Amino acid sequence: AQPSLAAYGDAANVFGSKTGNFSGATDYEGDGYKVALPANWNPSKERPFPGIDLRYVDSFDDVNNLEVIVQKSGKGSITDQSPSDFLNSIGYILGETSAKVESKSEGGFAANKAAAASVLSTNTRKDGNGKSYYEYELLIRTADGNEGGRHQLISAAVSKGNLYVLRVQAGDKRWIGVGKGVREGCINAWNSFTVA
Repeated sequence: AQPSLAAYGDAANVFGSKTGNFSGATDYEGDGYKVALPANWNPSKERPFPGIDLRYVDSFDDVNNLEVIVQKSGKGSITDQSPSDFLNSIGYILGETSAKVESKSEGGFAANKAAAASVLSTNTRKDGNGKSYYEYELLIRTADGNEGGRHQLISAAVSKGNLYVLRVQAGDKRWIGVGKGVREGCINAWNSFTVA
């Protein structure tokens, strides 16, 4: 017979079968929403802007993070405004600078610009209850070249007088370089997001 070895906090595998959650995600149910959190991410108390109800960061690199923002809304549905108008209204979550940048073409950016956002994809989907969501995949690049940019996955819906916005961010080097771990966890969270 083999000894039953277990890491601190784990159940011993006394019967030789797999135990625990091997899905790579932990289901989270907030006040009015659900999301599958990447399993190796941890809660964060940081609140970069108002309305953040939930924030998790990658235990390896906090450039990879997930936030759920909840704000009052006068809309009955996310589709009460166009996808581009909605994205413009939440532009602050993509990052803003408080500095005035004066430059010639830094890193391929236009004169006096230090960042650029590219919309890689947009989608409107309905969940099983008929609730509409706007979804966006963006790549944000900055003149400092840190991480090669940031992938942003955004899903948003309106329910019961509130706007719910999920933003999942991953550094581009992590997105394209580390197997499927970071990208898969981010996409799984993005696809799992639902509101009540």
